[in-house]
Amino acid sequence: MTMLPVGVGKTENGRRQHTIPELTVEDPSKVTVFYDDRVLNHCPDVNAAFLPGRLDKRVRSILSGLNVQWKYPEHPGRIQAILDLLHREPIEGVAFAGGQVATREQLGRVHTTSYLDDVFSLRNKHAWLDVDTTAVSPGSVEAAEVAAGTAIAAVEAVVSGRTRSAFALVRPPGHHAEPVRARGFCLFNNVAVAAAHAHAELGCERILILDWDAHHGNGTQDIFWADPDVMFFDIHRAAPFYPGSGGLHEVGAGLGEGTTVNVPMPGGAGDVAYLKALNEILVPAAEYFKPDLILVSAGFDAHWYDLALNVSYEGFAAMTGIVQSLADRLCDGRLVFVLEGGYNTESLSYGVRSVLDVLAGGAVPQPRVCGMEEVDQAAAFHLSAFAEEPPED
Repeated sequence: MTMLPVGVGKTENGRRQHTIPELTVEDPSKVTVFYDDRVLNHCPDVNAAFLPGRLDKRVRSILSGLNVQWKYPEHPGRIQAILDLLHREPIEGVAFAGGQVATREQLGRVHTTSYLDDVFSLRNKHAWLDVDTTAVSPGSVEAAEVAAGTAIAAVEAVVSGRTRSAFALVRPPGHHAEPVRARGFCLFNNVAVAAAHAHAELGCERILILDWDAHHGNGTQDIFWADPDVMFFDIHRAAPFYPGSGGLHEVGAGLGEGTTVNVPMPGGAGDVAYLKALNEILVPAAEYFKPDLILVSAGFDAHWYDLALNVSYEGFAAMTGIVQSLADRLCDGRLVFVLEGGYNTESLSYGVRSVLDVLAGGAVPQPRVCGMEEVDQAAAFHLSAFAEEPPED
């Protein structure tokens, strides 16, 4: 099956708009990308007139102290870069489907009523929500509702068998959002909303969430901290790297003790360490837990272009192969990826593509140490010049 084309047009305001063909039950795919243009309407502007108050003054004080002009890193161009690459370099076996808006009931399974009231009161407004850079623009609340709802749509399609696996291409990201607080560019916890929906409505009794974003998924951990039916496995750069949580001994509490698994990594960690962690910790944990569904909080800021860790495109693909194998063995292949971070648009787009290629049936690469192949090529080119000439007969 060929990838359904992504049509690219422009809206009245000049923004690129991508036309998404719909997935049909009669034509299931190996992997489906779920996407909705409304996620592009989240556009915080640090120069806009935000709501008055001490928080606004505090944020502006921080920004004024920077030596360069600060721009909001989580911007619509992240998604546009991914879609543009998939349009230029389509993948056989990938289909597209549209998203949907999450209901208040669905969001309320992981967020408090008072928090939802606060966020919904900011619809059509500019505002800072938190001093750690979380902000909204007039279209942000709807974008966040669509991001969570599109993650739900991806899970529903996988559980119903309409697609083998799925990738929810959404923003704003979600894994830092706590039950009562927006943090780290996140408003609603998309992967948590999707997991709670799968448990409450789709018959999934046990759910495994793997978070490989460079930043610890503090919100997801908080939501499922005492839940024995959700295993949360997070590999991330260790504190004091943002958000500073995710220590080795943070393992959950109560009935959920042991279902939170954190693997903090040093800043130089790359493919070899990540694959060792997944093979030697995630695999036995998942086999013990026996999930009915696997979700991946897929951030791509672990790539070296984002200056946090040293995972390569081949590393992301190899991790996908491990998770796909687990899903095939443990839960009939039910596997859903939900986009989180990744702020260099080149590494983000190629990272997503490397994951989709494996999900669509492509070969799982064997990551190599960066530069070794080039050194071998250089040695073959140069070293003959330094070899002694063989003696003449």
